[in-house]
Amino acid sequence: MHLKRISVNNFKNIREAQLEFSRKVNCISGNNGEGKTNLLDAIWYLSMTKSFFSSTDAYTFTFGEETAALNGAYLLDDNTEDVISVGMKKEGEKIVKKNSKVYKRISEHIGRYPIVMVSPADTVLVNGSGEERRKFLTLVLSQIDKEYLKMMQQYNQLLLQRNKLLKMDSVCWELVDTIDFRMSLCADYIFKKRGELCSLLEGKVYGYYAALSSGKESVKLEYISDLREGSLEEILLKERSKDALLKFTSRGIHKDDIEFTLNGMPLKKCGSQGQQKSFLVALKLAQFDIMKQLHGITPILLLDDVFDKLDMQRVEYLLSLVSGDHFGQIFISDSNKVRMASIVERFTDECVSYEVSDGVYNRL
Repeated sequence: MHLKRISVNNFKNIREAQLEFSRKVNCISGNNGEGKTNLLDAIWYLSMTKSFFSSTDAYTFTFGEETAALNGAYLLDDNTEDVISVGMKKEGEKIVKKNSKVYKRISEHIGRYPIVMVSPADTVLVNGSGEERRKFLTLVLSQIDKEYLKMMQQYNQLLLQRNKLLKMDSVCWELVDTIDFRMSLCADYIFKKRGELCSLLEGKVYGYYAALSSGKESVKLEYISDLREGSLEEILLKERSKDALLKFTSRGIHKDDIEFTLNGMPLKKCGSQGQQKSFLVALKLAQFDIMKQLHGITPILLLDDVFDKLDMQRVEYLLSLVSGDHFGQIFISDSNKVRMASIVERFTDECVSYEVSDGVYNRL
């Protein structure tokens, strides 16, 4: 599966663009702020129906415009073609179509065209709050498990209802009991799937990081959850008095986290920028492997500004790896087109290159 072409209108600084792509490697070069990352985000949006960088569409539109549109054609493994279109309005409903047919629920689209992004913004996974790491787990699992996405949506709705009840002057505890029971059913499934994913990730991250660092360092990740103590229903009952005082739900799978360590020490505190970047690349490559294994479709891989903070030995290993048969279609962005071309051409001649200036793309 690969993206053959894309049409972009009023998406960030891209007023209008039509591009065709290689089934293997695609290089996007240009100075900072010209539109390299915006194109990768448009490709991401076509798969995920939202920006990689923001949960809201408010920053998606070209300045001064009220609408935006994306249209792309995917060539599938059976040689058939799927045409996907996304129409957005600042004041109105987002419409997603597959082969001219509107999805009843946008969530039905998620996971059909799996995708993985490696970005400088990934540093929030190391340095940000637990919410960022929970988002990462949900991002991966929502593309490979429709039931997980449904359970997450239900859990979040129930959590919202529970917190509203806790804020009332007189709380109806019988209703809270019912919500706690239903939340626990969702939480059991989410906890199980997150635990399984983290177990799979750990071994693969260890292997990729060892290769990137020439085996000089050892990394580990550990899934942390309140549900290791017992069922959510039991935990919520135990914490009821505390929650009543706080007026919100203090424990549950919405407090889960992942701990990243380097040689037994917290990566956030003890890892250099290069070590953190290598870890994040290893994490995303591990994500790619798991999605391919469990989904059965090779994801599209987006490498945004991947050369930054990696030495040439690690860059060359990474490109030799992703240009192999295990990986499918790849998009790489870099501000230095000469550097990117000189590295990429050593590993593949199946490449399409574009240079961008102020949102305008020219094929090289």
